[in-house]
Amino acid sequence: MTVSIAPNMSQSPEVEAFFEPQTNTISYIVTDPDTKACAIIDSVMDIDYAAGRLTSDSADALISFIENNELTLDWIIETHVHADHLSAAPYIQERLGGKTGIGARIMEVQETFGKIFNEGTEFQRDGSQFDALFEDGDTYQIGSLDAFVMATPGHTPACMAHIVGDAAFTGDTLFMPDGGSARADFPGGDAGQLYDSIQRLLTLPDDMRLFICHDYGPNGRAIAWETTVREEKTTNIHLKDGQTREDFVALRETRDATLAMPKLIIPSLQVNMRAGEMPTDDKGNAQLKVPINGL
Repeated sequence: MTVSIAPNMSQSPEVEAFFEPQTNTISYIVTDPDTKACAIIDSVMDIDYAAGRLTSDSADALISFIENNELTLDWIIETHVHADHLSAAPYIQERLGGKTGIGARIMEVQETFGKIFNEGTEFQRDGSQFDALFEDGDTYQIGSLDAFVMATPGHTPACMAHIVGDAAFTGDTLFMPDGGSARADFPGGDAGQLYDSIQRLLTLPDDMRLFICHDYGPNGRAIAWETTVREEKTTNIHLKDGQTREDFVALRETRDATLAMPKLIIPSLQVNMRAGEMPTDDKGNAQLKVPINGL
């Protein structure tokens, strides 16, 4: 059962976007202008995978913005377990505090990929790595801002959109209108569920600002990340012209069959299902596994 969402369109958070070019990810700082409380949505930890080296330039940019503007970090939100970049949540939390949050169906993702990566019994599959597990319709506060959570499965089972006043953060569900929609072919993904989730997002008010998690600049246009419900309804290349659920599923599955795996999927899944912590060997050293023919 889905829960009805009633956003408070009279509230308008300040939204600052940070584009990370290696993975085409947009992270956001969402601020309550009245209290200076803020949330980070979909942070990025930089990795040189070939060298096995982590760096923090992207996360440091978020931290600097918060410190320079004298903000207080309330939340570090993950819209889902990302397969294309590593979360910087632990690094940021250690420096600025705040609570981490993700959809409660993270447990399904942990169960699926715990098997793929042959994790032992010490790997908890109950979502306990996060401070908060959100169910559909849950609410939370960013200062005086009302935030709602909408379940949007399809790309992954645990995908959720976060609606804060007149702004919604869609994660990997909708892209910009000329980018269409996210893939649905990872383990646990489902193109039909993705269509249903998108249709649910499009029931939000037409003037709702939508902020997307990735953009690839189709046809050479400049990178962009903000659109509206109205624009998506009328111009999204995967939804316009009365696209049916059956047509969408056929389009999505045909396209997904042509897509390569994200370059960082192996480290990203292992790290992000642990709320951004690196897995370790039996001596406590950070170490990643590479499953052969497992994805």
